[in-house]
Amino acid sequence: MNVHDIPRNPDEHVRFASYLDKLGRVAGPDEIDLVSRVLEDPDQTMAQSAVLRHLDRRAAGLYSGPLYEEWAQAMTRATIDHPFLAQRLREWSLFRALTLSLPWEPNDLLMSSNWLQLKIAAGTDVEALGILAEAGRTKRIRNTAGIGLNHHRESRSHIDPQL
Repeated sequence: MNVHDIPRNPDEHVRFASYLDKLGRVAGPDEIDLVSRVLEDPDQTMAQSAVLRHLDRRAAGLYSGPLYEEWAQAMTRATIDHPFLAQRLREWSLFRALTLSLPWEPNDLLMSSNWLQLKIAAGTDVEALGILAEAGRTKRIRNTAGIGLNHHRESRSHIDPQL
C-alpha cells in the first residue's frame, strides 16, 4: 500500500494501522515527508495520534544520543502547526536534559504535562523530584516524586549514615 493510497481508505482504523506501520519503517529524510503527509489526513485526531506514537517511539530511542537534537529540530518543523505534538517534542527535550544532566529550567518542568511530570517523578533527578514532590500537577505526581525522593535519601543514608 502506497502512503498516498492510505487516505482513500474510509476506515480510520485501517489508516491508523497503515500509518503506524509506515512510520515504524521510515528512514532518514523520508521521515519528515511521511509525518507531514500523515498530518494531512482529514481525521486530525487519528493522524495526530499516529504521529504522537511515532514521536514517542523515536524520541525514546534517540534522546540519549547525539542524533536527537537534529531529529527533534526536524520534527518540530514538521509538527509546528500542531501544538500538542510540538509540546510533546519540547517535553522530550526537557526529559533529555534532566536525564543527561544538561541545563534545564524548573519552571519548564512545572508547566509541563502530567505525562512528563509523571515520567520525571519516576526518575532519579533529585532536584526534579523535590520540585515535583512539592508542586507537581496532581496528587499522584507529588506522591510518586515523594517516594522517589525518600528512596534516594534512604539509599544515601546507607552510604553516609550522617545524612
